[in-house]
Amino acid sequence: MKATPENTKPTQNHPIYDVIISGAGPVGLFLACELALANCSVLVLEKAENPQSPLKHPPFGIRGLSSPTIETLYRRGLLDELELHKRLKNPHLTTAAGQGPKPRRQAGHFAGIPFYDDRIDATQWQYRLPGATAPSLLSEIGELEAIFTRRATALGVDIRHGLAVTDFQQTADEVTVQSGEQSFTAKWLVGCDGSRSVVRKTGGFEFAGTEPEFTGYSVLVDMADPEKLSPGRNITSTGMYVQSQPGYLAIQDFDAGAFHQSGQPLTAEHVQQVLRYVSNTDVTITALHIGTTWTDRARQATAYRNGRVLLAGDAAHIHSPLGGQGLNLGLGDAMNLGWKLAATIKETAPEDLLNSYYTERSPIGAQVLDWSRAQVSLMRPGPSARAMRAIVGDLIDTRDGATYFAGRVWGIYTQYHLDGDHPLTGHSVPNFEFENSTTIGDAMHSGQGILLDFNGNASLKTWADEYGDQIRYISGNAKAPLGISAVLIRPDGIIAWAADDQPDCNELQKAANRWFVGNAVNSDSTEKVVQKTM
Repeated sequence: MKATPENTKPTQNHPIYDVIISGAGPVGLFLACELALANCSVLVLEKAENPQSPLKHPPFGIRGLSSPTIETLYRRGLLDELELHKRLKNPHLTTAAGQGPKPRRQAGHFAGIPFYDDRIDATQWQYRLPGATAPSLLSEIGELEAIFTRRATALGVDIRHGLAVTDFQQTADEVTVQSGEQSFTAKWLVGCDGSRSVVRKTGGFEFAGTEPEFTGYSVLVDMADPEKLSPGRNITSTGMYVQSQPGYLAIQDFDAGAFHQSGQPLTAEHVQQVLRYVSNTDVTITALHIGTTWTDRARQATAYRNGRVLLAGDAAHIHSPLGGQGLNLGLGDAMNLGWKLAATIKETAPEDLLNSYYTERSPIGAQVLDWSRAQVSLMRPGPSARAMRAIVGDLIDTRDGATYFAGRVWGIYTQYHLDGDHPLTGHSVPNFEFENSTTIGDAMHSGQGILLDFNGNASLKTWADEYGDQIRYISGNAKAPLGISAVLIRPDGIIAWAADDQPDCNELQKAANRWFVGNAVNSDSTEKVVQKTM
């Protein structure tokens, strides 16, 4: 649905947008899609004039997508547009000990310690149905940005490159954003502008956390003697290096982040010096084609909102890219924030709905930061970390260990702590399949809340009708209902309420009041937002 003219009001030759988003990376673009899906007018400002970069494409731009991200793409009808994973189905094949040439698929890693498909017991994840989406897939930054850009453009989002947010001022009603000599006005501003976020710094957000232990390097080089380096991931007595393809290297030098923070230019001579030190070889680099540095600095904003300014993605939290969870964390922010901010703009949000964005997403971010810190502690040079790696390696190669690590890395265990006694409350809704072979994921493309009724309870339909287009009522027999009679699903796919037997309408109403408001129409056919009671 495209933004309609009444969504915007002209001011000084510019419209007043519902939301301005700083940053056209995957998080900013997907948030724009979610807001536009709810018919909000959105302007995205991106400082880069050309969104293309070699660092967004293989091998540097490859990222692992976790289960919540894959479910999100599926629920918005975007999953089928991913192509990279179809070409890289088994990127990490190895040979299991004692099994000769039989290939064994590495499903992921923790601090470079692999876990394998044949050790994972998916039956422990009782709410993952046979028709669930894949728990992990490979994509790339460039691919996701292209998909989200097409989607946002089709929904009427205004995307402008070469315009960096340089300053802003907010009042009780709006935010005025400066980009050089231009200014733009919106009801809300969201910073999705990365780890060096101008929005975060200008907005006075505290960014608390820990300092780095290493400088990481991602480089494409020519080498005179590449055979001196071992393929794959190599943890040495002085650091770590990964050679995914000849010349494509990732290096970790435990220098407390000194080089990354020095601002010195990255040269072939410096990369060779670091690589020789970390690999304990005399390998020779003859050319440096592409190179970037990064660290394991781990920080998180102590608030995600200041008045009409919000943060999402790397603007709200940063950590090392170990395990590739930063992209998934940011997209989770966007999915959680999008419908809540849209409801606030449309004045259909219960009191304090927008505050739940921080209370739900901040603990998830803190978990990821600690997960990153734990990996760094195991990768440090020295005997203590080496001893701990051996113990974790033994644990991760057990069935329960591999299942636990896979569940954490893939986001299977992600849950919001919502009010309600049912064990499914706060979890992502299982992908229930109906007798006509459609799934609940197929029904979520429009971004509405859903009351799913497996028993055709007429009173539930009457109840849902009071919420107009906020809650869609769906009734049907599921092939595997898991013993559940009804569930209330938020627009982001999270279960707000569930019942196993006869639904308790008081508990349903209590849950609904937290996330939705009912609609009533007066005699003049003018819609009014009212709080529904039973």
